[in-house]
Amino acid sequence: MQVIKQRFARKVLRRGRRSSAQGELWPGQPHVWQHRFYDFNVWSERKRTEKLRYMHRNPVKRGLVPEPELWEWSSYRSYAFQEEGMVKINLWTKAVMKVRAVA
Repeated sequence: MQVIKQRFARKVLRRGRRSSAQGELWPGQPHVWQHRFYDFNVWSERKRTEKLRYMHRNPVKRGLVPEPELWEWSSYRSYAFQEEGMVKINLWTKAVMKVRAVA
């Protein structure tokens, strides 16, 4: 993801130097991506739950719906009620590593 974001930003910023379009999009900003937002891998069940709660509560927090299950573009109903909705989720089983005994 880092390489993709870097290449995209460099291309956009180069193009912006050739035209004044960048100034209209990002006035006074020498970067494309916002500083406080970053991507990272979710490795633990605790972090997975934390991120899902954040995503599902966002429409409620923003006043778009009174309850998370009412947001049409949410995966909340899939997780809470095992219903198929607009947002498809992967229901993968956990990977189990098999280790062969050394002879």
